[in-house]
Amino acid sequence: MSKTRDIISVAAGREQADIVFKDANIVDVFGRRIIRGDVAVFGDRIAGIGEYNGKCEIDVGGGYIMPGFIDAHIHIESSMITPSEYARAAVPLGVTGIVCDPHEIANVCGIDGIKFMMDCARNLPMDIRFMLPSCVPAADFEDAGAVFTAADTEKFMREYPFHGLAEMMNYPAVIAGDKEVLRKVASAELTDGHAPSVSGRELCAYVASGIRTDHECTSAEEMIEKISNGMYVLMREGTLARDIEKLISGVTPANLRRVAFCTDDGDVLRGISAANCVIRATELGLDPIDAITAATLNAAECQKLGRVGAIAPGYFANLVISNDIVPREVKAVYYHGALAAKDGVALFDSSAPRHMKSVLKTVHTGKITPEMLGRDFDANTPVIEVSAGSIVTKKTFKNSADGLSRLAVIERHKNTGRIGRAFVSGYGIKGGAIASTIGHDSHNITVIGDNTEDMAAAVSALGRIGGIAVCAGGEITYLPLPIAGLMSDKPAAEVKEKHGELRLAADKLGIADGVDPFMCLAFLSLPVIPELRLTDRGLFDVNEFKFVE
Repeated sequence: MSKTRDIISVAAGREQADIVFKDANIVDVFGRRIIRGDVAVFGDRIAGIGEYNGKCEIDVGGGYIMPGFIDAHIHIESSMITPSEYARAAVPLGVTGIVCDPHEIANVCGIDGIKFMMDCARNLPMDIRFMLPSCVPAADFEDAGAVFTAADTEKFMREYPFHGLAEMMNYPAVIAGDKEVLRKVASAELTDGHAPSVSGRELCAYVASGIRTDHECTSAEEMIEKISNGMYVLMREGTLARDIEKLISGVTPANLRRVAFCTDDGDVLRGISAANCVIRATELGLDPIDAITAATLNAAECQKLGRVGAIAPGYFANLVISNDIVPREVKAVYYHGALAAKDGVALFDSSAPRHMKSVLKTVHTGKITPEMLGRDFDANTPVIEVSAGSIVTKKTFKNSADGLSRLAVIERHKNTGRIGRAFVSGYGIKGGAIASTIGHDSHNITVIGDNTEDMAAAVSALGRIGGIAVCAGGEITYLPLPIAGLMSDKPAAEVKEKHGELRLAADKLGIADGVDPFMCLAFLSLPVIPELRLTDRGLFDVNEFKFVE
């Protein structure tokens, strides 16, 4: 009560504010306009906008103050760094909140992996809301390191501070009314969606379950239909899947408040963030205030984050200061009224990972030989065709193996010995191989190459801890990822440098233009995105939702 009385006194001008930002262009996301004036901050909250005096006064000099940006759906593991290192990379860009789905580490280490992530996220100047993964594994037939049943989901919801249920990828089961899946959906008040190309009556059935969002739209028409069915659409701009350009024409004044941004599997070390979504949307013609509104107020309301996402009395003082309304160069970032980053540099330390034993040495396989990775080509067996800039594959047939890459997925959690094998078109690797323990979403070992000798050598380089290995003529370039085979325990700068070395090694292998060698490989095993994927159990036709004979 006393704190409320104090902030009222500051707002009314009877008491001085702690901080007053003077002479600012304030981005008003409620009225979608610019207000010239001061922003008064008391403690961790905004007291008022207008004319104020403060104990500390900061002259913005006509610069822009906007709310901190919010990523409405993200997998931190895709940046290959811990949550604390992620915050150090993202906060200087203006990102002060994320809604995180830790289903990558959950598929390897189960609830212990999620607890590790929560531990790493403590005491950071970033609002990290953890959702409970809904699909561990992504599909019932997957061989992951853990399984979350409906009973587990209900138990974890009671025992841990989850914000809601993360993306429900098993959309066929939702539409079919599967009781186990619907128990999971019913366990949370807030459930995110994942419904690529779902339309018509099937979409109605999916939304009727209570699922609120979708981030898989790839056309303006799909986005408009989902909004009209009551969903929020999270326009995705990730490392591989970049959909804003496809969706921007569907954003209108009438439906603006039903869209937000997300990076999904975006890598912040490559500049992918909610701030980048704002910049990209404005480059494609969206009004800057509308883009900021989508990245702040819309995301906060969509994900029920409370008093964030706007500059208004009583809201948390999560503020971004930029010389321009398009936040290409962020000057300062405040979180809960405290300076968190200045001129692109984080002003806080990352917490050291603790309790790591349960997330280390997670690769369990026998020796993998070249003979185990090969298979004869059969013109009657479909080939996975990849396209630049897309995670969607096509099911195609070829007359010969000429120009095709060899692909294998090796079960790595329980040493079952299962290996799936296939051919890939459009990847273009020549004279080497790439192996990785990042393989959505079960994260078995995925290896691709033009010869089985280099493929086996790349797999061998991963050892017990996992990571990414590039092999060219027997020469290995390796990025260790000891945390679940997904993340490094090193600072972000070191990871970025080593990833750059990997990319240089991969670039020498003739991979097709526009194909990201690592992200593309990571998605070739995900059996919930059309059309054709490979798991350790064999080729899977996603459209038919069954294995290829």
